[in-house]
Amino acid sequence: MSEPAPLVPGQIPPWIRMRVREGDNFKELKQLVQQRSLHTVCEEARCPNIFDCWSRRTATFMILGDVCTRACRFCAVTSGRPSELDLGEPLRVAESVAQLGLRHAVITSVDRDDLADGGAGIFARTIRAIRRRSPGTTVEVLTPDFQGDLEAARIVVEAGPDIFNHNTETVPRLYSRIRPKAVYANSLGLLRHVKQLAPQMVTKSGLMVGLGEEEGELLEVFRNMRAHHIDVLTVGQYLRPTKKHAEVVRYYRPEEFARLKEKALAMGFGHVEAGPMVRSSYHADEQVPSEARKSLLAG
Repeated sequence: MSEPAPLVPGQIPPWIRMRVREGDNFKELKQLVQQRSLHTVCEEARCPNIFDCWSRRTATFMILGDVCTRACRFCAVTSGRPSELDLGEPLRVAESVAQLGLRHAVITSVDRDDLADGGAGIFARTIRAIRRRSPGTTVEVLTPDFQGDLEAARIVVEAGPDIFNHNTETVPRLYSRIRPKAVYANSLGLLRHVKQLAPQMVTKSGLMVGLGEEEGELLEVFRNMRAHHIDVLTVGQYLRPTKKHAEVVRYYRPEEFARLKEKALAMGFGHVEAGPMVRSSYHADEQVPSEARKSLLAG
C-alpha cells in the first residue's frame, strides 16, 4: 500500500472541514449573547466549530471578562489588563442557560492572575446560579490553573459541578514556547486535588497536537494523567488562529487520532475524544457520564 502524498507546506488538509451554517439557532444564540453582554470562548478564541455548536444550541460561556492576563501562543483571546469584575455576570449566564434550555452547560474563563482567587469565586457563583434556575442541567467547568492555588480549586469544587476540566494543552517540553506562564505540574496537581476533594466528580483534560511534540511525549502525558486519576481525555489538532500565533508544525491524519484514542483507552480513561476537529468543549454534552458510569469512574 503506497504512502499518502505529503502535504504542501502551509496547506490545510482535506480532512479538516469547518461547517459554516448560520441557521435560526445560530442567530438566536448570537443575539442572546449580545443582549446579555456575555462572552463565549466560541467567539473570543475563534473556535472553528462555532457554526456547528451554535446550530445545535450549545455554547461555552466565558466568564471573568474577555481580556486574559496571559498571552499563550496558541490562543486568540485578547491579552492585557482586565477590567473590574462584573458581579452580575453569573446571573446573566444562568438566565441564558435557562432561556436556551441547555441540558449541559460549559463554563470557562480567561486567566485572571490579577485576582487573589484567580476568579474561583465567580466560577462558584455561576455554578450555583445555574443550579437554582436550571436544576436539570449538568454543569461542566473548564478552569484556568489558578497558578497552582489548591484553595481556589476547592472553592469551585464545593459549588458542585458535574465535570471539572482543566487542559494541559501540550507536552511539558513545549510549555516555555507555547504556554510560558503555566507550569505542567500545577495543571496535573490541580486535577489530582479535585479528585481528592470529590472522588465522584468527573475530571477531564485536553491536549492539542501539531505543535512539534512527539508521540512518545503524548503517551507519557496520557500516563501522567491517569496517574492523577483523570477520567476524560480530549485530543485535537491545533489550528493557527492568526499569523501572530505559533505555526502548525504538522497535521495529524485521522488514523493517527484513532491510534492515540485506542492507546489512551487502553490506559484506563473512562472516555476519550480524539480527532482533527475535537476541542475541549466540542460535543461536551455527549461526554457526560451516566450515574452508573460516574460511580465506576469514582471507583
